[in-house]
Amino acid sequence: MAAVTASEAETWLIEKIALRLGVAPGEVSREVYFDELDLDSTEALILAGELENWLGFELSTTTLWYHPTIKDLASYLAEESDRRATAA
Repeated sequence: MAAVTASEAETWLIEKIALRLGVAPGEVSREVYFDELDLDSTEALILAGELENWLGFELSTTTLWYHPTIKDLASYLAEESDRRATAA
């Protein structure tokens, strides 16, 4: 499986979050903290599950805690995806 780039992960996250919030993707900042996005815990869990399906690997329950913005999370996801693709 090919690694996901930070840009691809950012785009994916922004599109999914915008859909959940009912706003245009351009209204979702990559710098805003997830806890400021008005996603309830159920929506966050659904989003995490969709993200895992898209990536093809599980995320730690603390991933969003340690990578609290779209920009930070996308960068981490690209690194993790690359590591897994290289190891495969």
